Amino acid sequence: MQAQEIVIENARARVAVVPCMGGGIAQLDVRGADGRFRPLLRPWSGRTGDGPFALASNVLVPFSNRISGGGFAFGGQFHGVDPNLAGEEFPIHGDGFTREWGVSERDETTVILHCPDGGIGPFRYDARQTLVLSQTRLEVCLEVTSTSATALPFGIGFHPWFPRSRQTKIRFPANKVWLEDERHLPMAAIDIDAKSRWDFSALTALPDGWINNAFTGWPGVCDVEQGADALSFRLSASDNLDVALVFSPGPDADFFCFEPVSHPVDAHNLPGLPGLAILAPHETLAGTMTLDWSSSWH
Repeated sequence: MQAQEIVIENARARVAVVPCMGGGIAQLDVRGADGRFRPLLRPWSGRTGDGPFALASNVLVPFSNRISGGGFAFGGQFHGVDPNLAGEEFPIHGDGFTREWGVSERDETTVILHCPDGGIGPFRYDARQTLVLSQTRLEVCLEVTSTSATALPFGIGFHPWFPRSRQTKIRFPANKVWLEDERHLPMAAIDIDAKSRWDFSALTALPDGWINNAFTGWPGVCDVEQGADALSFRLSASDNLDVALVFSPGPDADFFCFEPVSHPVDAHNLPGLPGLAILAPHETLAGTMTLDWSSSWH
């Protein structure tokens, strides 16, 4: 199947989205002073059979990451959520990233995508993405409106995939990090101190081993320095996306993920439902991610 790409571009940048593959981003390339385009996001493989995680970025709705235990208890009842991906023990990242989105509006700077019929487990929702491209940044806003019959705990987030090389370094402050178990579920949140291997408050290379951890107390800004073949940039997120999940299998991977999300892994089964938004029917949750390649943040 040939997937249609919607492209918006200007003299400095071009972005492509694939509505039929979860409304995901296929590429974001930026032209440097030398006239050469470099990737800011890891480009899509171009093959629909590789699945949505071969795209450059995915949206996460109506929750991020995993829900354990077959579902969660809320409002006096248990709400079942079945696994949604082959090979995954738990449901992961909702269903928005697997659905077909329609194109509501499009002009030379903006694309608005719409998913009117999202649904996984007890969640029913209407979602909208707005992508705005300028010569120095891409802003993506994700909105979800509950169409469920009762109030439920919703979450959202973004799952961008960035190029990784030996030159890649990242910088972001955080207060705590969630350790994960062998099933990628949270075990405990520990404090980060200046000597910790979890401290990324200065420009730091990604670890040589596996990393798949959620950081809290993140103020919403991450700087990424790349080598000559990829673009350095600043990622920022709205205040309600105050958990950052960092994922990369190791130095031989050609990617890493820095995911601004609204809640920790398995928040539906953590005390107090941290970061989740209780949406009554017709209430809306929105969050924004911005990728800035201007020189202002250097």
